[in-house]
Amino acid sequence: MVISNAIRKATDGISDFLRLESAGGLLLVAAAALALICSNSPLRHAYDDLLKIPVEVRFGAFALAKPLLLWINDGLMAVFFLLIGLEVKREVIEGELSTPAQVVLPVVAGLGGMVVPALIYLLLNYGNGATLNGWAIPTATDIAFALGILSLLGNRVPVSLKIFLTAVAIADDLSAIVIIALFYTAELSISMLLFAAVAIAVLIALNLLKITRIAPYVIVGVILWVFVLKSGVHATLAGVAVAFAVPLKATDAQGHAPLHQLEHSLHPWVAFGVLPIFAFANAGVSFAGVTLTALAEPLPLGIAAGLFIGKLVGVCGASAVLVRLGLAKLPEGASWPQLVGVAALCGVGFTMSLFIGSLAFEGPEYFTPLRLGVIVGSTLSGVTGYLFLRFASGHSSKTPSHGDN
Repeated sequence: MVISNAIRKATDGISDFLRLESAGGLLLVAAAALALICSNSPLRHAYDDLLKIPVEVRFGAFALAKPLLLWINDGLMAVFFLLIGLEVKREVIEGELSTPAQVVLPVVAGLGGMVVPALIYLLLNYGNGATLNGWAIPTATDIAFALGILSLLGNRVPVSLKIFLTAVAIADDLSAIVIIALFYTAELSISMLLFAAVAIAVLIALNLLKITRIAPYVIVGVILWVFVLKSGVHATLAGVAVAFAVPLKATDAQGHAPLHQLEHSLHPWVAFGVLPIFAFANAGVSFAGVTLTALAEPLPLGIAAGLFIGKLVGVCGASAVLVRLGLAKLPEGASWPQLVGVAALCGVGFTMSLFIGSLAFEGPEYFTPLRLGVIVGSTLSGVTGYLFLRFASGHSSKTPSHGDN
């Protein structure tokens, strides 16, 4: 009975996660479409002016003043990375990445899906020093968008493939955290870094003392975010630090782990608020004067080819090598054509690619080619993945009975 209850709770957790991510992915599509409409209509100037609205928070002599777009990219995305950190910690300790047998296929597939797109981008931008800094843009996967596309297929896709895609995307996100910390950090303020280190030490102390109330972690996390923002390291990494400090083993009076509580509370806010707002703020591309030759420029071509070709070849190729060597097995009930479809969906970089692109290129001259490359590459990947899964569904050797999510 205890085992069956545990299995039911785990299945319910996965179902809730997939349901939220899928619905959120569909809302992302709507938010991106609205941004494109605004940018290519008489609303264009109103859209641009909205994102430039100055927003200031002041406490005495201390002030944070940024345009609305940067509050979204630095502030709201820190909440997104807090959720990503919570998911990574949970998956590594007790989830789909908790044993070597579970972790090997999605992690190696995710690694292949990062290396190949980066190499394609670097190859197409070789000799152009101004754009080489964007090599990490096509390495990301937008888990919400990808699962949103999967949700359109219902129970045609085995749940094991949805979990595989989620695990690959989480491995991608963890790698993105490392990339941002190592390669997209500005000039550092040692004093602010020291203050940030003190805040992290407080978070660790809260964890070691098994403090189960979430409020102290949030309060210290906000303070940490300010110090990290002022330090030159990208502020979103503060969200990851807070996530890793929130206890998973300790439980409150009701027997709930703080990490599970916080993850459950944040998920709908991120899926239906943070990511759609980010998509609306960053997906606006004016196609005025844009021609096919513009897509052939090294920057957008490198991004589009990296996402569409690189992700497909990298994820599928790495998976094929592991399976052929006997080091891993295909997800239960899945066929090779279906795995190809999921590999293609990994090329839907969208919000994560746009976010990394905003770190790689700050000049306004890069905005249109960057967004053009991300949108074209993500669209081709999404359509290809959907078609593969739609017409390969009949080749599945086994379809799990727990249906669609």
